Amino acid sequence: MHAFYGDSHILHGVSFALQPGGVLALLGRNGAGKTTCISTIIGFLKPRDGEIRLFGEAIEGLSPERISHLGIGLVPQGRRIFPSLTVRENLIVAQQRESSAAKPWNIERIYTMFPRLRERHAQFAGTLSGGELQMLAIGRALMGNPRVLLLDEPSEGLAPLLVAEVGRTIRRLKEEGQSIVLVEQNLQLALEVADQAVILNTGRCVFAGNAGDIQNNEELIAQNLGVFHAH
Repeated sequence: MHAFYGDSHILHGVSFALQPGGVLALLGRNGAGKTTCISTIIGFLKPRDGEIRLFGEAIEGLSPERISHLGIGLVPQGRRIFPSLTVRENLIVAQQRESSAAKPWNIERIYTMFPRLRERHAQFAGTLSGGELQMLAIGRALMGNPRVLLLDEPSEGLAPLLVAEVGRTIRRLKEEGQSIVLVEQNLQLALEVADQAVILNTGRCVFAGNAGDIQNNEELIAQNLGVFHAH
């Protein structure tokens, strides 16, 4: 797909496919086009050219609301929860139709996955810690029973212990068959949880393949991911 902000050509023929039940890591330096890619998938930005398909159904050009109803959930960068609502209200407000899935997401299932949210259910979201906010942002997106979950920088601003918790959450979702596109600056976290990876550099796709193939490719990492290196 090709995407523009005004006259600026941001995404140049970016193309990738997510395997059902898999985790695809979208990697790149700041300004590489990762968030633009997420914005285009969810419908905040309309692609100038190309198509976006959700399980074969064309969704490019549709409104974000329609795309959400068709089954794409977003955990936005910066989390963007409603601070003046309680934890429970933040979850309820995001609830969409019950899914036809065998195990649809509902409040009880979210609380089972994130026991801390159960403890804090009556607390105003604005009083939560950074880690709790991230759990709530993920829980809120899951309440829409998405077929594909977009995670935009979920570990941003979190302490190392909480980054590890985000990693565990992603792995648990993957075990449950949730398809995930993960935008992540923390290369180590991304490669630990992802099956596939795409690296963007100035809006162009410079790598698409198995996440494991990046791990030991120091040259690829140095050229496209800057300061980060594989461990």
